[in-house]
Amino acid sequence: MVVVDMLNPYDHKDADQLAGNVAPMVSALAALVTRAHEHDDVDLIYVNDHYGDFAATREDIVERALRGRRPDLVEPIVPPADCAFLPKVRHSAFYGTALEYLLRRLGAGTVLLAGQVTEQCILYSALDGYIREFSIMVPPDCVAPIHHDLGRAALRMMERNMSAEIVPAGSCLL
Repeated sequence: MVVVDMLNPYDHKDADQLAGNVAPMVSALAALVTRAHEHDDVDLIYVNDHYGDFAATREDIVERALRGRRPDLVEPIVPPADCAFLPKVRHSAFYGTALEYLLRRLGAGTVLLAGQVTEQCILYSALDGYIREFSIMVPPDCVAPIHHDLGRAALRMMERNMSAEIVPAGSCLL
């Protein structure tokens, strides 16, 4: 399970609109993270933007998000200390990161993507995972768009063009 860009300080353009769309899904995501963390055969990986601070550590990124405008959206999904954490610089969780290498080392066949933004980082990560021959799963109740119409279109593209399984969080990790 890969959690994408949930450690967000919400201090950017579209932050208010995004935060409004994250709020309804954060409890479902927190529950899914808890289930994944407790599931012996699921590896939990956080991949998060470092917002241009190339010296930022995991702790720096978490702290910046918790000091941001919406700590209520960050606190429920702070990564457990024992899960993998990879900083990223662009939209895809694969681009410029060790994610593919890590997934191959773990023997992963399916990548469950959750987080934000559906029509950007989730979509591009799904495409990059698909072209690397991973099966893709996305729980629509654990991703948040900026624009609802684009988020719906992105989910449809993932399902149609990448054979992604679009299934509710309650059906994941069974």
